[in-house]
Amino acid sequence: MPLKLERTPMREQDPAQRRRNFDEVALGYSPDEAMKEAQRCIQCKRPLCVDGCPVHVQIPQFIKLITEGRFEDAAQKIKETNNLPAVCGRVCPQEEQCEAQCVLNRKGQSVAIGRLERFAADYQMERGIPAPEQPIKTDKKVAVIGSGPAGLTAAADLAKLGYDVTVFESFHELGGVLVYGIPEFRLPKALVKQEIESLKRLGVNFVTNVIAGNTLTIDDLFDDGYQAVFIGTGAGLPKFMDIPGESLNGVYSANEYLTRVNLMKAYLFPKADTPIKKAHKVAVVGGGNVAMDAARCALRLGADEVHIVYRRSEAEMPARAEEVHHAKEEGIIFDLLTNPIRIIGENGRVTGMECIKMELGEPDASGRRRPMPVKGSEFIMEVDAVIMALGTTPNPLIASTTHGLDIQPWGGIIADEATGATSRPGVYAGGDAVTGAATVILAMGAGKKAAAAIHEYLGGKK
Repeated sequence: MPLKLERTPMREQDPAQRRRNFDEVALGYSPDEAMKEAQRCIQCKRPLCVDGCPVHVQIPQFIKLITEGRFEDAAQKIKETNNLPAVCGRVCPQEEQCEAQCVLNRKGQSVAIGRLERFAADYQMERGIPAPEQPIKTDKKVAVIGSGPAGLTAAADLAKLGYDVTVFESFHELGGVLVYGIPEFRLPKALVKQEIESLKRLGVNFVTNVIAGNTLTIDDLFDDGYQAVFIGTGAGLPKFMDIPGESLNGVYSANEYLTRVNLMKAYLFPKADTPIKKAHKVAVVGGGNVAMDAARCALRLGADEVHIVYRRSEAEMPARAEEVHHAKEEGIIFDLLTNPIRIIGENGRVTGMECIKMELGEPDASGRRRPMPVKGSEFIMEVDAVIMALGTTPNPLIASTTHGLDIQPWGGIIADEATGATSRPGVYAGGDAVTGAATVILAMGAGKKAAAAIHEYLGGKK
């Protein structure tokens, strides 16, 4: 059989329809489509794709099970190392990780590993996830702070090893960035809830509405009998540009905007309690996945026109190519090589944004070409809402209330890359709380490493 160089396409909602609803954009593979795509895998003797996966999913093995029609077995194979496959199949940047290592890239397109992972996970969910095997319990307690991808992964791995694990979450809903940061049309909340339910069945305890560093401290947890603590609190402190007009009504951080829309369901107001102002012309400043999410949410909330304002060119954009493609299909306007210099308002509300055109100079520390302002190119963009999607840093609350915890100058917790160990014995950290804003799968990888290190710290076998 000749090698098929092009991957099996995935069905999607029509852009003209989806730009006004919050239903999932990608519709997934059918069993026939999944088997057809899985048959493209050549089952390499040395699978480089596994090396490219931060949680080391045995990719060729689960794909082979799909070719045999053993879909639930494929899902179980993934779950040996990945506790959130339905999530990862949707939001992980596979094109930079496992799929980037696929040998088929040399002649055509890589195997659609992420799509196949999503298919297997969804197939199992639709039929009911089997009850997990209950581990032999120890008498040792571990606290996990934060129910995002790093915390959920660490909690699951520790629970499988028999530890009494409790996850403390500051919000009223579990899931961290998976529920407040990623829109429904990319990651349905029902899937996140199902993944969390499987952790509850494994024996993980969850406590909501607890602000670590305020409601309770790290010292309180040790006093309560916890013998180790994992900090997976993410990076929820938004960055701003520090330009005139940022305090005007109608200027949002992407964190606030997406939390209102995703977690508080502002798009359902007045059926939901949280309102959000309907804007007619929106500017989203930034070029990452969060910027794409905010822009596409603004469009779905009824904006007539939404602009991505980014100071570099499209080639330097950190957003996934798929997200940029979907945004363009939906009618998002890209104002590239453009940078805001002030926000204009009347009676305390946004009416416009003054920008300047940019040109690219020599590469900076990030390896991307540095944007330089073009003298005399200033212009006014008429907008009634501005969303700043410029990145985030960790909240300083835990650091300020935890004696002996070393912190980076920019706010990240200093932790060993291989183990997550911090300067405080028994305290481990991982994910965005350590690295700053990154990806779901990298946070999960950090959670796995920390769980293994905590196990060893508490006397378990390496």
